[in-house]
Amino acid sequence: MESQLLHQFDQILHYCFDLFKHKHADYGPTWFLYRYPSLNDEIWRKAKRIRTLEEHHDQACIPEGRDIEYIGIINYCIMFLIQLDPSSGLPAPDDVVENLGILDEINEETIYHAYQTQSTRVKELLIKKNTDYGDAWRSMSLTSMTDQVIIRVYRIRKILLNNGKCAVSEGIGAQLHDIINYCVFALIKMNTKLLTCGT
Repeated sequence: MESQLLHQFDQILHYCFDLFKHKHADYGPTWFLYRYPSLNDEIWRKAKRIRTLEEHHDQACIPEGRDIEYIGIINYCIMFLIQLDPSSGLPAPDDVVENLGILDEINEETIYHAYQTQSTRVKELLIKKNTDYGDAWRSMSLTSMTDQVIIRVYRIRKILLNNGKCAVSEGIGAQLHDIINYCVFALIKMNTKLLTCGT
């Protein structure tokens, strides 16, 4: 069962990474200009839309469904994790704002490596937590998974208001890891077409 889960994780993250690379080709690494609260707000915006779609039986005014929003959340979380990681080899966002030319100098392979590094770390946590919790996510409803994402977005907001400090709880990175994994679980439970496309 775990090997199937990891295969599905790889398929979904491959899709996310491919989308990330295409958007990088269109826009460059402009997401470096986001501050932490803004990245968190982007995750919140997409999670809120998922919840709205759930409550309105997927009736929407635009064609993108819940699966696309989950994908967007995963990519915003990885962007957030890259910004949090001082070992990524990438410039600090504040430095970029002071000199936008830095954006043009960032090597795309460095960015792609940073993305894959974060993806691997999330996968390693998935293995550990799934071993401890014994596939408990499979008995959860999709709405519960959405609520778990929203709860963690709120936790991140509170941590940021506290200057990133936690007394006894896990920090921002741990919340982002959990958000990504809940999004992966939701996409698997939705039987998304991403799991049937070739990778």
